Amino acid sequence: MQTLTILGATGSIGISTLDVAARHPERFVIFALTCHSRIAELAEQCRKFNPRYAVVSDTSKSEELKQLLSIDCPNTEVLSGVDGLSFVAIAAEVDTVMAAIVGAAGLLPTLDAAKAGKRVLLANKEALVMAGPLFMSAVQEGGATLLPIDSEHNAIFQCLPTDYGIESRGGVRKILLTASGGPFRTIALDDLSSMTPQQACAHPNWDMGKKISVDSATMMNKGLELIEACWLFGVSSKEVEVVIHPQSIIHSMVEYIDGSVLAQLGNPDMRTPIAHAMAWPERIDSGVSSLDIISAARLDFEAPDLERFPCLALAMRAAEMGGSAPTVLNAANEVAVDAFLHGRIAFTQIAEIVSSTLNQVEVTEPETLEAVQLCDQQAREYALARIDRIS
Repeated sequence: MQTLTILGATGSIGISTLDVAARHPERFVIFALTCHSRIAELAEQCRKFNPRYAVVSDTSKSEELKQLLSIDCPNTEVLSGVDGLSFVAIAAEVDTVMAAIVGAAGLLPTLDAAKAGKRVLLANKEALVMAGPLFMSAVQEGGATLLPIDSEHNAIFQCLPTDYGIESRGGVRKILLTASGGPFRTIALDDLSSMTPQQACAHPNWDMGKKISVDSATMMNKGLELIEACWLFGVSSKEVEVVIHPQSIIHSMVEYIDGSVLAQLGNPDMRTPIAHAMAWPERIDSGVSSLDIISAARLDFEAPDLERFPCLALAMRAAEMGGSAPTVLNAANEVAVDAFLHGRIAFTQIAEIVSSTLNQVEVTEPETLEAVQLCDQQAREYALARIDRIS
């Protein structure tokens, strides 16, 4: 029996995690569920799973959440803010933490879970993009178990040899990180500037939140995943190759020095990597239907067009720069994507904002969490000022 805290329970990853947990009540008990502001959805989840704690990071919503839970969930205690998130991430009763808060907001509680030696199911890629050295040190020093949830990183994890590690690469030559290419893979370049948030969020294969959907449309998501892969698997950015695979059936591959290439295949459903990580090293039913490889009929691959996807090129550049460059990249992107979703800038201006910020904000070697947060703040301020001038 695993006791589980889900950071970001009302998002797509959190919902899928609860779906898997509900299929195996003998294996999982929910300790805490959290959200930012979607308290109606959180309250409904609490009624079904009866957690010990419900946490809303938006402190202005805590009293309203208490009222929603007062009758149906009297035993669920409501907490709020960053302190509440960290409390349920490190509580002694918790075995496993699903880190699924999108963006920089998920860094602190995820880092705390690692320091506390929890089994961390990492869906929050920003924890590694922003603070890779600090996070991996926390995992090692805290004795945490780190399992990747992104479908690509989970696929790589499944394809690596069991003895893979710092001392032994197990004959691995390189990692092939697959990408769907998003909704704009074949749209004329001249039309990209007129694409709307609704069009950018209409992913052809995956059902995701707005921010990550836009990141998929720009392929910034793949760039962030490249940086994350470097930290997760101890490789350089030159040892990771991004490959566009429109069908999203092969989730990633690992090439070995003998010429073998191992791939993990499956339907595009996040419950597969979630169930894999929740039960690892065992396997459990995820609720995902079997892959019909005959109906799939064909698997296509192509190199990414960096003119079409300048955000991917910027992420590659940040990975090579190292230091605080990925932190700057991530902060500027979060600000720019939010501005695009609110109609303040055009789709193609996301890359312009990120590029300008990466060029202007000083890249350092942050050695503390406070230094990372300061760099993040400086990048956000510059990006916001740039957007104000544009709009």
